[in-house]
Amino acid sequence: MKKIRVGVVGLGHRGRHMLNLSAKGFGDIVEPAAACDIRPHNWYEKQWLSDAPMAEMFPNAQFFEDYDTMLEKADLDVVIVETGADIHAEFCCKALARNINVLSDIPVVASLSEAEELWKAAEKSSAIISVGSNPNEQKFTVLLNEFFKKGLLGNPYCMEAEYIHWSLPGSESSIHLNENGDWRKLLSPIRYCTHSLGPLLTIVPEVLRKVTCFGTGRHADDYGNSINKDDMQCAQFQTDSGIVIRVMRNGRCRADIGHHTYRVFGTQGYMEKTERMGKAVIRYNSQNELDTKLKEIGGEYMPPAYANDPRMVAGHGGVDFAMLDHFFIAIQNGGPAPITLKEGLAMTLPGIYAEESAKRGGELMRMRYPWDPDWTASF
Repeated sequence: MKKIRVGVVGLGHRGRHMLNLSAKGFGDIVEPAAACDIRPHNWYEKQWLSDAPMAEMFPNAQFFEDYDTMLEKADLDVVIVETGADIHAEFCCKALARNINVLSDIPVVASLSEAEELWKAAEKSSAIISVGSNPNEQKFTVLLNEFFKKGLLGNPYCMEAEYIHWSLPGSESSIHLNENGDWRKLLSPIRYCTHSLGPLLTIVPEVLRKVTCFGTGRHADDYGNSINKDDMQCAQFQTDSGIVIRVMRNGRCRADIGHHTYRVFGTQGYMEKTERMGKAVIRYNSQNELDTKLKEIGGEYMPPAYANDPRMVAGHGGVDFAMLDHFFIAIQNGGPAPITLKEGLAMTLPGIYAEESAKRGGELMRMRYPWDPDWTASF
């Protein structure tokens, strides 16, 4: 059977990790064929946390500095887009135009106009595009969907999520996160709401329609006067039926905690993932069980179905492996995408609208999507 020829664009830590994971975890069906980056040293030199230079690890793969040339010459079946979070859409559109399947990291677009362009490109292409929202694969999301389908939670009416990433100014973690670009420095915190919204929206049968957002100003950052953005932002979203979701996201703060916490209030139960003394835990209760007390479950990231999988290779606690497994299965079977572009835009565009709301002093805004009859690529 012909192996799936995979290329990666963007060789920061994430891009190197995804190419390495594809090879180690799926070597029987995947061939790492090409990589592209405007910084050749990311391919030819040993990088932070790397075992060896990528050129030594993958001697049969081609390296390109020009993306169009890679698409033209590498004969790829798949492109994994791991560029900065503010420049995904153009790379996705170009691959789809050549009918090359795409796995795009999130946020999947950086503007409303990009959302329109990517939506049209996906409709025209015979390839599939899947969105790399790995929090959708975590144990909490899997159990959330199981409990919801069993009726243990009833219907969700209020949910909360926080993504507080360790980001102490001057720390090794902050330097590492910014090793290959400035997008983390420049991107408004709420724009990176996809990790928070993605898991929650899996049990919401409608998109978010209203948003208001406020920012904190600058208090803990070390960017100097050249960058003016909020250290933290808090957004409140609502669906047309009245479901409320609150999201808090940081750019910089002095709390060495993290990462993801969630709370789901349902008509018949409650579920949360939180952190206590450095350990993540999942708790839930349900009025539809004999014991209605709050019960505690281990909060590790590993999806239950992969906990004893002999193929498992580490990566965000196992969620990266699960995400790639579902994606490669979809490629072999001709689709559908595990996490569709529609789902990706539903968790991405609210952050773009929220940023605009914050710029307008918390103005209540109505959100539209490319599949809406009244869609327009402007606020």
